[in-house]
Amino acid sequence: MKVPRPVEVLLFFPANAANEYAVTLPPPRLSRRTPQLTFLFFQKMKHLPNTITLCNLISGCVATFFALNAHFELALTFIIIGAVFDFFDGFAARLLHVSSPLGKELDSLADDITFGFAPAAIVFSLLRLTLPAQLESLGVPAECVTYVSFAAFLIAAFSALRLAKFNLDERQTTSFIGLPTPANALFWAALAVGLQEKGLLDAAPLPYLLLLGILLSSYLLVAEIPMFALKFKTFKWKSNELRYSFILLSLALLLILGFAGFSAVIVLYVLTSIASNFLNK
Repeated sequence: MKVPRPVEVLLFFPANAANEYAVTLPPPRLSRRTPQLTFLFFQKMKHLPNTITLCNLISGCVATFFALNAHFELALTFIIIGAVFDFFDGFAARLLHVSSPLGKELDSLADDITFGFAPAAIVFSLLRLTLPAQLESLGVPAECVTYVSFAAFLIAAFSALRLAKFNLDERQTTSFIGLPTPANALFWAALAVGLQEKGLLDAAPLPYLLLLGILLSSYLLVAEIPMFALKFKTFKWKSNELRYSFILLSLALLLILGFAGFSAVIVLYVLTSIASNFLNK
């Protein structure tokens, strides 16, 4: 390693001052470990996006636990926490320039837990709570409740299919085709919270509506229906009327309905996307 030469510092004197006024300092000490520590720091930082992705996965596991125990508000909370992690893992990867195929695959696996399996567990619990009375009135054995409730896991299966298609579909850079899995998860979690808070779990038609909802949401996840994304190229109103209008209406729904308003927001999102596609033809 090249040794730096002694440094001469002129204290409050002009550059042509006599040499006797110069103060000679010893050469600065450069640690051989400094480049190594810098290298190790960046080596560790490259794992940050995947660590955040794993936090998303863990949030989905916790949400599933609460869902299976019918604690729907906590399940919704951890799905939202997972969505925050899902946003920041991609942000961190772009910021650190450490995107990798491993991160892409890990992100999809985590998303299927948080936005696929967790909402499926919520619907499974809803069916387990609402089906017995309905099946009993029809003379169906009680043990059939579990088997019918398994239909909820179609949501997890179609979420996985939607995520796999998204990874391969190059058309979905500025918008989506089909319902995004986080939106689907928020819909079911918020719906469960609303039904529980309003005491509507005993409503007679609810199990049939849930089964119909499972089929409809599974279809929307993989349907060839363009849906807008909240991505802004500019912040001007002229090219973002749809996005700004949707955000304002969504805020109003959330203020009025609270957590349960997320389900209404997702319905609004789907209907707005379909209407926009129809008007733009």
